[in-house]
Amino acid sequence: MHRVAVLLLPPTVGFDATIPPMLFSGAADADGNALYDVVTCAVTDGPVESTADFGIVPGAGPEALATADTVVIPGTRYPPARVDGVLPADVAAALASIRPGTRLVSICTGAFVLAAAGLLDGRPATTHWRFADAMRRLHPEVLVDENVLFVDDGDVLTSAGLAAGIDLCLHIIRRDHGAQVANAVARYCVVPPWREGGQAQFIDRQVPALDHYSTAPTREWALQHLDDELTVQRLAAHAKMSARTFNRRFREETGESPGSWIRNRRVDRARELLESRDLPVEEVARLSGLGSGGNLRHHLRRGIGMSPSSYRKVYQGA
Repeated sequence: MHRVAVLLLPPTVGFDATIPPMLFSGAADADGNALYDVVTCAVTDGPVESTADFGIVPGAGPEALATADTVVIPGTRYPPARVDGVLPADVAAALASIRPGTRLVSICTGAFVLAAAGLLDGRPATTHWRFADAMRRLHPEVLVDENVLFVDDGDVLTSAGLAAGIDLCLHIIRRDHGAQVANAVARYCVVPPWREGGQAQFIDRQVPALDHYSTAPTREWALQHLDDELTVQRLAAHAKMSARTFNRRFREETGESPGSWIRNRRVDRARELLESRDLPVEEVARLSGLGSGGNLRHHLRRGIGMSPSSYRKVYQGA
């Protein structure tokens, strides 16, 4: 079973610390068997102080890191990493015990710990938008992008602040076991299986003025008509806006252009169909709105590096 170790460094962000155990422990196969073994761990003995009014008693010590397949570091205000950009000897030794090839994940300001260990050098990463400039000052070699909810760089994944950790954990479950398993976890936790846009919509200077006009009803309508021709003009007409106004509001609300958003939703629909139904590739492409099998192959290879047949084999087999 895939083992997930969650490393708590005081004071850990209590909300962040509960996300990985909750989501990964909820992932199960069709027979109800757990797909992940999750353990919390710490470098020191006793309860780990949190940023809220409670402590967390971890289930293991730092030795758990050496047996993990995935290591998650939740958000933290740990002063050596957050203020000085360094790690004391005991934490550095604990991280050094992680086996090569282990997947590394951070939630929110947990990225400061990975950066202090030199594990984000030259790599794209994110953290809470409020602390992105601090990350740049401490670690100019990290390619910080504060406009996204998470960054998947293969064996190292980082999420934005707080609830973006939910988005990242669902993404990892989806990557490991497919959309059906991830969607089941999302339903249990009463959260959306995927969230639109990025952190830009939450940064103070970029939050759009609120009024009674929104592209949300049109986005909901578009999800039911992905196999139709969905031009900006048609979407704008549905929203009763000019194309220019619709484009601007759509970007403000989602962080994406209408075309990019539609394309990504179509790829999501195609992946669901490949996982759950034995349809010809051309039919999957038609139902998802991607048009042709060649177009579907192009987007799947670009997005996840797999052909439709390989994707189906992996996830229907699992």
